[in-house]
Amino acid sequence: MSSISPQQLAVVVSEAISAISAATTGDELKQVRTQFVADGSPISLINATLRDVPVDEKAEAGKIVGQARGEINSAFAAREAVILQAEEHVRLLAESVDVTAVPSRRRVGARHPLNLLMEEMSNIFVGMGWEVAEGPELENEWFNFDALNFDEDHPARAMQDTFFVEPVDRHLVLRTHTSPVQIRSLLSRELPVYVVAPGRVYRTDELDATHTPVFHQMEGIAIDKGLTMAHLKGTLEHLARAMFGDGAKIRLRPNYFPFTEPSAELDIWHPTFRGGARWIEWGGCGMVNPNVLRAAGIDPEEYQGFAFGMGIERTLMFRNDVADMHDMVEGDVRFSQQFGMVI
Repeated sequence: MSSISPQQLAVVVSEAISAISAATTGDELKQVRTQFVADGSPISLINATLRDVPVDEKAEAGKIVGQARGEINSAFAAREAVILQAEEHVRLLAESVDVTAVPSRRRVGARHPLNLLMEEMSNIFVGMGWEVAEGPELENEWFNFDALNFDEDHPARAMQDTFFVEPVDRHLVLRTHTSPVQIRSLLSRELPVYVVAPGRVYRTDELDATHTPVFHQMEGIAIDKGLTMAHLKGTLEHLARAMFGDGAKIRLRPNYFPFTEPSAELDIWHPTFRGGARWIEWGGCGMVNPNVLRAAGIDPEEYQGFAFGMGIERTLMFRNDVADMHDMVEGDVRFSQQFGMVI
C-alpha cells in the first residue's frame, strides 16, 4: 500500500475547511489559500509523492488526492462567494444616497471685496449724477504723463517706477493711475463733465504687506463753470460719510501734484479705525491744473474743475481691518466670503 492514506488526506481537508470557514474577509481568504493550496502546502506536498507510488497503485492514489483537492477548492469557492457578497453589501451601504434628502449647496465662489468696494464707491457717485468711465490699461505715454502736466524728467516716468512696454520708442506703458481715463473723458464728452474712473493700475513695487505692483484706484474729475475747492471738499465729505458713517470727517493738507493746482493730501478720520480714531492719509486731490485743461482743448478762463484719487486696497485695509495685502491677491475664496456676495 502507498504512503498516501485516506485518513491523512481527511485530516488535511478538515484543517483547510476549518480555516476557510474562519476567514471573514477577502484578504484572510487569500492567506488561507496560500497556506493550504499553494506550493509548499500540505496537499501540494502529498501530491508530489505520487511519483513515488508504485504504478499499480498510482491511479487509486491520484483519485483520492484529486478528491481531497476538489473538496478544498469547492470550500474556497463557496466561502469566496459569501465574502464577496458581504463586502459588496457593505460598499453599497457606504455609497448609498438618500434621494429624498435636501441637497447641501456648495459655495463655488464669492465676489472679491475689491470689486464690491469699487462698485459701492461708484454707486455713491452715480447717486450724485456722475458717470462711471473706463479706459485701457495699456496706455499711451501722452495720456498717462504728458497730458497730465508731468515734465519729461519727472521721477514718475523713470523705468524703476513705470512698466514700459518694449520697444520703448512706441511710448506705451501699463498705466500708473486711472487719470488717463479722465483725459479721455474730457476729449470725448461735452462739457460739463462729472466722471469717476475706477480700475486696475501698475507700478514697479514689490509685493509685501502694504504694497503690490498691481492695485486699484478710484479717481474722479469734475469740469464745469464756477467750481471751487469748496465743491471738492463737499464732494469728498459726502463720499467719506457714505463710506464710513456720519461720524467720518476729512481734512485737506497742502501738497503738490503736477495735474492739480492748488493740490492737497486728503486725510480721513472716523471713530472705528483699528487702534482708535485718528487721521489717516486716504488720497490726493486739488483743482485741475490749467495746463491739463489746455491739453484737453478746454479754456481754463471759462471752465474750472477739481480732481481726486484714492487707492481701493488702502480703503479696504482701514475700512475692514485687513492687515496684509497678500490676503487680497492670493485668491483664497475664504477671504472673499467674509465680505458677503457669495455666488
